[in-house]
Amino acid sequence: MTASPQTGDPPVRRWLTLAVVSVSLLVVGLDTTVLNVALPTLVGELGASTSQLQWIVDSYALMSGSLVLFCGSLADRLGRKWIFMTGLALFTVASAVAAYAGSVTTLVLARGAMGVGEALIMPATLAVIGNVFPRGAERTKAIGVWSAAVGVGTVIGPMVGGWMLSHYWWGSVFLINLPVGIAGLVAAALLVPDSRAPERGRLDPAGALLSVVAVASVLWAVIEGPDRGWTSAAVSAAFVAGAFLLVVFLAWQRRAASPMLPLRIFRYRALAAGDLLVLLGAFALIGTLFVVVQHFQFVLGYSAGQTGVRLGPAALMLLVAGPLAGVLAPRLGMRTVSALGLALLSASAAVLATTEATDGYDRPLVAMLLLGAGAGFVITATSDAIVGSLPETDLGVGSATNSAAIQLGAATGVAVMGSLLSDRYRSGLDATPASVPDGLLASAKESLGSALALAERLPGEAGPGLAEAARRAFVDGMGPAMFTGAGVTAAGVLLALLLAPSRGADPTATTHSKDTP
Repeated sequence: MTASPQTGDPPVRRWLTLAVVSVSLLVVGLDTTVLNVALPTLVGELGASTSQLQWIVDSYALMSGSLVLFCGSLADRLGRKWIFMTGLALFTVASAVAAYAGSVTTLVLARGAMGVGEALIMPATLAVIGNVFPRGAERTKAIGVWSAAVGVGTVIGPMVGGWMLSHYWWGSVFLINLPVGIAGLVAAALLVPDSRAPERGRLDPAGALLSVVAVASVLWAVIEGPDRGWTSAAVSAAFVAGAFLLVVFLAWQRRAASPMLPLRIFRYRALAAGDLLVLLGAFALIGTLFVVVQHFQFVLGYSAGQTGVRLGPAALMLLVAGPLAGVLAPRLGMRTVSALGLALLSASAAVLATTEATDGYDRPLVAMLLLGAGAGFVITATSDAIVGSLPETDLGVGSATNSAAIQLGAATGVAVMGSLLSDRYRSGLDATPASVPDGLLASAKESLGSALALAERLPGEAGPGLAEAARRAFVDGMGPAMFTGAGVTAAGVLLALLLAPSRGADPTATTHSKDTP
């Protein structure tokens, strides 16, 4: 195994290693959301249907979320540097394929391959940081930079996508990955040290298969729930199958000689609490971005590029809050910093929940500042606690639980908040002027974008009347969606105060240990 920081790695090299993995990770985070602003363009360019648009986005999340635990275990066994580089190479090649995709099927497959790349990259980067930086303030600061890269990439995705679309064709949103990916591979080969678990067991193919299918079943149900109906036969069957396979997976991990996911790691209080809290934070962050991008474009009337600029304050606050949390966490403890971050996320959602159709950008600006600050605090505090609680043996797979929690929280946030928004929006359109025929009204209920496009073609006062009614219905739908986000993160504040370790507690303490005063 490569020498650890305690055995003499130069400090400059450690920070160069951090720069390599963070820049690579920023691009990965960017691709989580960069395509959102290009979806309307894909309807015209590729003839994509609504369901196909959904899978262009969701194939990425499905592959990443379902494979990340397996990829984390591979990193521990085969080498974190090489798993990171493999993921980055796959991500780069798949980005090139996506940029020049000539059909929906090709784009969906390319996005799925990019998701596999992310599954290889995410846990490996966090495990590399855990190995390279010694425990304490220096590692916490490094994870603050890492978390800022994760969050900022996610937030600036629509900004970059909007700018690229205003200058180039839709596939250009993926081309930024190519130079960064190639440069990242060269830099990683030179600067990133390799490390493996000191005691490497054999691979666990049965556990890997069970985990992938179980997580994929649950994610598929969460993704399809809003469209098919949460109680539909297919969604219910997927939830049941996922739950059953999860139970089988846990039973297998208990008896396997070399388990893919050693269940003993969940005895570490910081890891168990960190996974739960970052899941709740991702629920609010990604769910809010999903709603607010539509609000900026369709209600406030901003272009894709202008929408990206309006998201800039959130990215700026993330850049500040991530490293700041890395400074505050050793002084205040995970409990205080994560609770503060979740409280800020709750406040952001509450501001958006009480926004009126006649409000301009002022209230969303406040919400964006709170959103970025809250996400930076939550991701840094929880990620640092998770890595700090783990022995070298489990850095890869333990880091993967953090990535899996983020993916599940993000998918659930979009599904739940998007479903609540859609339900209220559709019911709100029932009050539209009688001059809109029922057949056209049904089309308008598909989305606010569809309603506005339809309104432009209606004669006389019917068009402006439908547009106004649709915008009001959308903003009314933001209420229950955003209040749900506020409630989930408010509950997270309470859970942080009850479950997270206090300042001065041993980060490697198990759930049976008591906090240090």
